[in-house]
Amino acid sequence: MNYLAHLYLAKKNADSYYGNLLGDFQRGIDTRSLPATIQNGLANHILVDKFTDQHKLVKQSQTMFSAKRRRFSGIALDVFYDHLLIKNWSAFSTTPFEAFKTQSYSLLRQHLPSMHQPMQQVVEKLITGDWFSHYQTLDGTTRAIDNIANRIRFKNEFKGVGKELTQHYCELEQLFLMYFPELINHVADHGPENQN
Repeated sequence: MNYLAHLYLAKKNADSYYGNLLGDFQRGIDTRSLPATIQNGLANHILVDKFTDQHKLVKQSQTMFSAKRRRFSGIALDVFYDHLLIKNWSAFSTTPFEAFKTQSYSLLRQHLPSMHQPMQQVVEKLITGDWFSHYQTLDGTTRAIDNIANRIRFKNEFKGVGKELTQHYCELEQLFLMYFPELINHVADHGPENQN
């Protein structure tokens, strides 16, 4: 899952937000020295990624990508799922998306000074560039995915995957709408932040 979905599945406090995004930046960090609230957020991130990577509906979605792009289908779906979450926001939240987005940026800012540099740089760009607004449109989402493709250090045909997302949009959305509630329930039942 990508940044927005991880924050949606986090507790609504700065430590949880930090931990739930740290999963993408933890390499080289001694996470054992972090407060338990942040460690639990990190564990929640890992739980979400594991459930997603193994889910049959996600795997079914990956088969819709062409052979030359299937290797990167997980990355494409991560970002695309943020777009689909925003599109179907009212089905999953009673808080208006704009309010959630504003609160998310505010909570992330609280830990910016303590983030290690790679994470700090990305989170700062996420906030100042208002990435979540870009994910509201398919065009903004596919441009974000192409930007990721541009950063891959070896020759690939990942760029342009937006054509395939457009081609299979309806099928991918239906699979997401079946999968995401299962993820929400899994986090509610097994999430480290929900255990007493």
